[in-house]
Parts: sequence; structure tokens; C-alpha cells
Amino acid sequence: MKHLFLSLLMTSIAIAADTNVSDIAVKDIDGKDTTLKAYAGKVVVIVNVASECGYTGQYAGLQALHEKMSGKGFAVLGFPCNDFGGQEPGSEAVIKTFCTENYKVTFPMFSKVAIKGDAKHPLYAALQSSSGEVGWNFEKFLVGKDGKVLKRFGSDVEPESPELLAAIEEALK
Repeated sequence: MKHLFLSLLMTSIAIAADTNVSDIAVKDIDGKDTTLKAYAGKVVVIVNVASECGYTGQYAGLQALHEKMSGKGFAVLGFPCNDFGGQEPGSEAVIKTFCTENYKVTFPMFSKVAIKGDAKHPLYAALQSSSGEVGWNFEKFLVGKDGKVLKRFGSDVEPESPELLAAIEEALK
């Protein structure tokens, strides 16, 4: 029985690690059902964002990164999350207004997602399957053109950091 459980667990981990994030159902910031298929064939950075976090200023860098790289087959995708310190308490409308008015965000934003626990969103289950649990807001997942996670960057890695920019440039080749 123990071996069967371990076999099933390893199979589900392998499947999650092979999941193409483009196929996962999400909702945009306006609550409309969608997937990430519009970004298939592009390099993306998926980031869990929060409006009341010490890292919230990274919105400016994420927007600059989006503006600089979007013409090269790249996109930043923001996923608000209230799991860490309750730092994203507002509704999607409040979040959208905050991002637009304070940081002039034009990169795609999506509805709030759960990242921790049993209610974990399937997107974050797939993203975390091979790299472990997200520890805080503004963690960044670099996803390649094939929809698979290439690398993960912690909250302290700024969007304009040389290591993130180099990884994006390499993925775009």
C-alpha cells in the first residue's frame, strides 16, 4: 500500500512538473474565465503580487520590464494573492485601480489566487511542483516558450536585476 501511494504521488508530481501553464484555467482581473493560451510561445514571468507589501514598489520595475521586453515575445503576468500577511485584502476592482493609478500597470493582471494550502490554485500547484512552496509575495517564475518553468526568483530579486534580465534574454533566444 505504501509503495502504491508513493508511486501515485511521484506520478502526480511528474505530471504537475510537465504541465504546460498555458492550459490552466484562470480568471482575468475583471473575473472573466480564460487561460494563458494567449501567451503560448512567449516567455513570461508569473508573479504573485500584493498591494500592501514591502515589495509592492516592484510593480514599477515589473511595468518597466513589461514595456522594455513585450515587443520581443515576453510578458509579465500578475496574480494577486492575500496568503502572505493579508497584504492583498482588496477586491479585484480595488487592486486594478491601485495598480493603474499608482504604477500605471498595463501588463496583464488576473484575479486573486490562493497559493498555500488545500485551496491552492492549479496554476500555483503546477508552478511549485518542482521548486517548492512560495514563501512570500513577489516571487517570480520564469516560464519558457513551451509553457514550462525555467527558473524561480525570490521576492528580493528586483525585476530589473541583472540575473532576471539575463535569464529572460536567454529564454527568448
